[in-house]
Amino acid sequence: MTMNKMILIGNLGSDPEMRYMQSGDAVTNFRVATTRRFRNREGQTVEDTQWFGVSAWGRLAEITNQYLTKGSKVYVEGPLSTRTWVGQDGQTRFSNDIRATEVQFLTPRGQTDSVPGGAPPPPGGMGADDEDDLPW
Repeated sequence: MTMNKMILIGNLGSDPEMRYMQSGDAVTNFRVATTRRFRNREGQTVEDTQWFGVSAWGRLAEITNQYLTKGSKVYVEGPLSTRTWVGQDGQTRFSNDIRATEVQFLTPRGQTDSVPGGAPPPPGGMGADDEDDLPW
């Protein structure tokens, strides 16, 4: 048996974008930032922000598009895929993408949290460093 399952808790970096496929299926895309804070060898606090692209399909797409906004804190669960491509500048780019099977809204309605680290997404896609960030 094998398993590919990511669990993220983070903040949306921008408002979700929904569209309909030719088949009529709804798909909503949004980006989620997770930030790990730690002390380096010099004792300074360092923040490492990772960005993940998330796609939700069907009814989940409609719900996430309706209720999520930039800065919303969310729990996202689903399989992870990594894409690699060469940008117009010749640089290799990659992104971590999750096809959401479950999304839970963690920010009370009408409120938003600030995006961790305050960092905008890197140009050309979401950056990725597959370093293990488990709290246990």
